[in-house]
Amino acid sequence: MSSNPPLVLVDGSSYLFRAYHALPPLTTTTGQPTGATKGVINMIRSLIKQYPDSRIVVVFDAKGKTFRDDIFSEYKAQRPPMPDDLRVQIEPIHSIVRAMGLPLLIIEGVEADDVIGTLAQQAWEQQIATLISTGDKDMAQLVNDHVTLLNTMTNETLDRAGVEAKFGLPPERIVEYLALMGDKVDNIPGVPGVGPKTAVKWLLEYGNLDALIARADEVKGKAGENLRANLDKLALSRELATIKLDVALDFGPAELQHAEADMEALLSLYKSLEFRSWIKELEDQGIEAEPAADIGQPLLSESADDANAAFARAPATQNYVTVSDEAALQALCDSLARAERLALFPIAEDGHYKRAPLTGLGLSTAPGEAFYLPLGHDMMGAAEQLPITQVLERLQPFLESQSLFKVGHDLKHCTHVLARYGI
Repeated sequence: MSSNPPLVLVDGSSYLFRAYHALPPLTTTTGQPTGATKGVINMIRSLIKQYPDSRIVVVFDAKGKTFRDDIFSEYKAQRPPMPDDLRVQIEPIHSIVRAMGLPLLIIEGVEADDVIGTLAQQAWEQQIATLISTGDKDMAQLVNDHVTLLNTMTNETLDRAGVEAKFGLPPERIVEYLALMGDKVDNIPGVPGVGPKTAVKWLLEYGNLDALIARADEVKGKAGENLRANLDKLALSRELATIKLDVALDFGPAELQHAEADMEALLSLYKSLEFRSWIKELEDQGIEAEPAADIGQPLLSESADDANAAFARAPATQNYVTVSDEAALQALCDSLARAERLALFPIAEDGHYKRAPLTGLGLSTAPGEAFYLPLGHDMMGAAEQLPITQVLERLQPFLESQSLFKVGHDLKHCTHVLARYGI
């Protein structure tokens, strides 16, 4: 194995949910949720500092169904929909990752785990050591002599010995361990009543899942009855729990190189999300956000005093709405018709107004009240989306109104992005 720094594969989807549930629900002064965003980016920044010479690749789930849904139509069917205040943080995270210059992978038809598993396998074939940054226990099946897991939230590292110490089984048995227990969140059937202790006991006693199935008649008690009654489901459970190592990718580890970080775009994003310590860090390096520029009549106010007066403090109560149907769009228009002030934040695909299409638009008409319009999302769990032409046609009168006072960060970004759509 090469002595070069390891390839670091970041399970972005795992950290998205873990950060959302583990960290305080931070918001900007206009009520935009930022807690999960800060948590995920903070973990990525930590990896960059810890592994400065490594290539760091961030992987997220894509929108839509995967091959596992084709295998089992009830796969993940019991999962609740993604909360609106988490959904609106996905695109800002993607934009920051891209502005950092890190490769961001979102592959349709498979899960982030499968992309990570495939890249780890390819890296092993190329004699490249791999570090997988994740909080997902399922990833333990990927550990071997060249693949190690790192949980950045707990700083726990799992190599082969670590997996065996934690689970009581070597990495080669983790898929079978997961298949026996099932997964209520992912709706993997498993064997009812079988938990970690029973799964480990059986696999140690019989050696592997196939041997256990062949000798199922020897297993006594209620657990044995449940095992025999669910033998037909174990093959399905094993297939669903197995991370793919052969996803068809148009690139390999060698092609996943860092790009030069867009520091101006990064500073603009940090300012829009009010990440003050990171703003100061960049400004202390002499980085300046792109200045505001007028295009035709002014769209946004540049007055910090006016903005501070409009949104003086974080609200005690918060109402976030994802606008994904006609009723929600009408509710937004009704709110805009009553509003005296409007804060807005357009999101471009890669965080740069010069080259990216509009993928989302955040609007707030009062402290604690925010609307998010997904306009070009393609990640897994993305909301249904209205046609962008329909949305912008309805919003254009409000966005162009001279009587509706507007505030926002990175005014050049806002005006250029919207001007490309005739606003």
